Amino acid sequence: MQNTVEIITIGDELLIGQVLDTNSCWMEQELNKIGFDVCYKTTVGDNEPDILDAFERACSRVPVVLVTGGIGPTKDDITKKTLCRFFNSSLVFNDLVLNNIEQMMKFNNRPLNELTRQQAYVPDNCEIIQNRLGTAPITWFERNNVVLVSMPGVPYEMKGAMAVDILPRLKNRFNDRECILHQTFLVGNYSESMLAMYLEQFENELPQNIKLAYLPSYGFIRLRLSGKHPSETTLKQQMEDQRIRLINYLRKDIVSETDQPLEMLLGKNLRKANLTLSTAESCTGGKIASLITSVPGSSAYFKGSVIAYSNEIKQTVLNVTSSDLEQFGAVSEQVVRQMAVSVQQLFESDCAIATSGIAGPDGGSDDKPVGTVWIAVACRNKIISEKFNFSQCREGNIIRSSNTGMLMLLDLVKDQLKIFP
Repeated sequence: MQNTVEIITIGDELLIGQVLDTNSCWMEQELNKIGFDVCYKTTVGDNEPDILDAFERACSRVPVVLVTGGIGPTKDDITKKTLCRFFNSSLVFNDLVLNNIEQMMKFNNRPLNELTRQQAYVPDNCEIIQNRLGTAPITWFERNNVVLVSMPGVPYEMKGAMAVDILPRLKNRFNDRECILHQTFLVGNYSESMLAMYLEQFENELPQNIKLAYLPSYGFIRLRLSGKHPSETTLKQQMEDQRIRLINYLRKDIVSETDQPLEMLLGKNLRKANLTLSTAESCTGGKIASLITSVPGSSAYFKGSVIAYSNEIKQTVLNVTSSDLEQFGAVSEQVVRQMAVSVQQLFESDCAIATSGIAGPDGGSDDKPVGTVWIAVACRNKIISEKFNFSQCREGNIIRSSNTGMLMLLDLVKDQLKIFP
């Protein structure tokens, strides 16, 4: 198929976990937008035999191979020399590349040293694409109807090259691509297996060119419809038909028809309803506040937070009664509801989220094992609370409690939008 791609990322740092491969994720998204399907993704270290093997395998199974990493000026950057061996070429000095390097060094007010100057040596049987944001040139090879492009591993350099040069060239070079469309839904109130069982008939009745994927997260599931078709018009209509079918199946359990973080979705609805928010957090330790304030512009609706990790702070700052703490414990409905109401009053906010639980791995009991969490959310004069039993994983309990609290409040905010449109 002419629209299939393999991405090869090169570098020991990727294999030992020192650097996270964000390049591939970005490339996959951008390639999908223009009708290219990434079928394989390979990561290899700075080892010539392994790189050669990766090139050989990739060129035997896809028409487009995109390579990042290993073309810098240091000794561990061996991709350029390996490309020469793979394509039976020699390194030659390129004056245009040198001029680009000199301009780049001058712009950055840095002297040109010999190592950087060596980057002007390029394979003699490829097309050179100047790096607009760095010193290592991009090389474009073609052999046996296969395109292989080598780019820097530095993310902003790779993105610049892809956006301005590589993607437009690929579109022109492979002009009979299928259209690829995705739509992601955020779904609550189901486990992955329960949702799959409920949607079994829906899946069985999907057209052959449309697939459904389940992407579980903490507290919700991303449900993705993906379709391919030579005709964009036909595929758009097919996807719309399946969207309507899915909505009829899930109705209120669909939290959103767009793939966006819960904190962003909640923020948009708070803005729309002209509501403000504060949080009172015990077991989540400020995670909810951190997520909410990670959204640009959140100061328009978020007022503040109290991290009431100790019972003393619950009593002195949030006015939780000592009698309820003694009788029911900190992880209880009585305490978490008081936390929500008090922080709402303290910050004079319209809404509040409060959490109290046992994140673990220690601190559980027979009555309240690790993973027991009470969450209360308030919106104006309405408050709801619910007990959850999550897992033995501390990190998982914290993020799931945070997501669940935002989901619970989102439901209340949507109710307010119905009352006050």
